[in-house]
Amino acid sequence: MTAPTPAASLPTLELAWTAFVDIGDRRALGRTPLGERFIIDILGGHFEGPLLRGRVLPGGADRQLLRPDGVKLLDALYEMQTDDGAVLTVHNQVTIDEAAPGGRYARSVVKVTAPEGPHEWLNRRVFVGTLQGLMPAQPAVKISVYLVS
Repeated sequence: MTAPTPAASLPTLELAWTAFVDIGDRRALGRTPLGERFIIDILGGHFEGPLLRGRVLPGGADRQLLRPDGVKLLDALYEMQTDDGAVLTVHNQVTIDEAAPGGRYARSVVKVTAPEGPHEWLNRRVFVGTLQGLMPAQPAVKISVYLVS
């Protein structure tokens, strides 16, 4: 029997940014065998945090699938422009379970595509996030994104 190897270090989370994303009305796209589909336009917004800050650009969209079991899958693709002018493409895949034990579950995997330069490190890191609706106060969502170290 060989000696056990040291355990890998456990991941930690560090807040990277919080985005406030303005959204349009939800539009139905029809029912499929997998569930009912919707789309929501991303109209703009802003983001700020210890690692990045800037504005959310209009033109993205959030495609949603409401499964028969009540779980909602979101697939959002949009761009953010940092204060120094770099444009990042963000792909945010969210799982929402309103009936989760202990309350609402809304967690995401966030992938960032950054251009060469000072933000290219984003291409080589893992990010996770949370999602909170801000309706009815305003047609927006709050997305907190964490760097997994």
